[in-house]
Amino acid sequence: MHPRISIDPEICHGKACVRGTRIPVSLILGMLASGDSIDAILADYPSLGREDILACLAYGAALAEEQMTPLEIAPTPA
Repeated sequence: MHPRISIDPEICHGKACVRGTRIPVSLILGMLASGDSIDAILADYPSLGREDILACLAYGAALAEEQMTPLEIAPTPA
């Protein structure tokens, strides 16, 4: 899907990781979702580059495009 993302059943139980690392895409996306900046992530993980972080975002966006999950809407109180 993206050249900077790899999925290998022998690494991190087959979770999508930044290529050449054992850093799961989900970890990076979770850090971004909790408010960490790209610069903060790069400081914490010096083996990553800005392009790796952007690849994680692109990977997550592609997955969101692939699946359509209906949202349950709570009934309006009468």
